Amino acid sequence: MGIQDIIEGKKQWRAHVARVKALPPDYQIVYKEMQKYLFKVGPVDLPDGPLLPGIVDFFEEGAAAGKGVLELVGNDVAAFCDDLIKDSRTYADVYQESISANPHTDEK
Repeated sequence: MGIQDIIEGKKQWRAHVARVKALPPDYQIVYKEMQKYLFKVGPVDLPDGPLLPGIVDFFEEGAAAGKGVLELVGNDVAAFCDDLIKDSRTYADVYQESISANPHTDEK
């Protein structure tokens, strides 16, 4: 990864954060909670993938339609996030694969 890639990545992230800050306050709160949750359990490609920008798109459309954020995601935000990533490869999957590939034996 070259310096230009890093600079471009930072520009894209700043633009993303600006879009989040333009959302209504309740949307911002839910987005930040979703982001925290997804960074803990989420897909391997989360930082560079389409999921976070897609959530912002979805929230912008909901806000423009005058809907409350919980009308869009429901009361169980974690379940909503889990549904979003149900077919994605997660860090837990990577860890499980590494354990399966390198079984540890306690034979003496």
